[in-house]
Amino acid sequence: MLLKSFLVFVLSLELVTAATPLRLATAAPSGTSLHKALLEMRQKWQQAPGGGAALTIYSDGVQGGEADVVRKMNNGGLQAGMLTVVGLSEIDKSVSALQYMPMLFRSLEEVDWVRDRLAPTLEKRLLAKGFVVLFWADAGWVRFFSKEPARLPADFKRMKMFTWAGDTVQADLMKAAGYQPVPLEISDIFPGLQNGMINAVAQPPFWALAGQMYRHAPNMLEVNWAPLVGATVITKKAWDAVPAEAREAMLKSAGEAGTQIRTRSRAESNESVTAMKKLGLKVQASTPEVETEWRKFAEGFYPQIRGKVVPADLFDEVVRLLQEYRKGKP
Repeated sequence: MLLKSFLVFVLSLELVTAATPLRLATAAPSGTSLHKALLEMRQKWQQAPGGGAALTIYSDGVQGGEADVVRKMNNGGLQAGMLTVVGLSEIDKSVSALQYMPMLFRSLEEVDWVRDRLAPTLEKRLLAKGFVVLFWADAGWVRFFSKEPARLPADFKRMKMFTWAGDTVQADLMKAAGYQPVPLEISDIFPGLQNGMINAVAQPPFWALAGQMYRHAPNMLEVNWAPLVGATVITKKAWDAVPAEAREAMLKSAGEAGTQIRTRSRAESNESVTAMKKLGLKVQASTPEVETEWRKFAEGFYPQIRGKVVPADLFDEVVRLLQEYRKGKP
């Protein structure tokens, strides 16, 4: 009887240790819908065939900025990350085509159309750099929040604008256009607004609410600057270590997490604006004239973006796909 109990204990221990340990980092705040989607994915991964994977999630940017997360994945300290285009571009610049072309996308349906058709190419290029894409997602439109009311591009020239730390190309473009970029990690936005280091920031409303940015930047311009696009990736080395029989189920649950994040984040953008208005946010409404002014401003950057920020072939492909979509509206 004692021997039988010991064997059951050993077998149970083997089943527990069979799960592949994986560590994933994200800047998403704990308790948000993004974080909850990852937690649901983690639970399903634990139940995957062959032992699945035991996923540890580091939220709130505790593993550092996105460049730090990519570096740690390359060094083996982390195996996966939920990253925006800022971090993904550290791996391969091709992903920048989904975000670094401001005012080009006119609807989230266009974003979906282009992403779905570029995904095979982007995933192939990321795989060549040693990363497997688990799912694509976005957090809706990026909008401008500022301490003082602002409506036109020129209004922001007097402000100190947040830019992502490590994104030197964006900072250089802004400087060339007469703006004052201040590179910071996303976790430094709130204290930066609080102490005056910055007084304007471009973020999706959901992030502005979650990070309480509206408290020190209580004015929002209702212009859809660009989508905040991202993906969750895992190193190929770590993915290859996952039991082969578990991968299909894990990819399926990852895809479900991506769909959940896209759907919920987009809905939360509108909900967040409503919530922040009740807390004192003032919305500067857009008009056709304001929209035209911003579009003209953004298009002035395209010659510098094409080939320098976004690979020329992918820049041209995005333009072609949008023309195709707008012509046929499939």
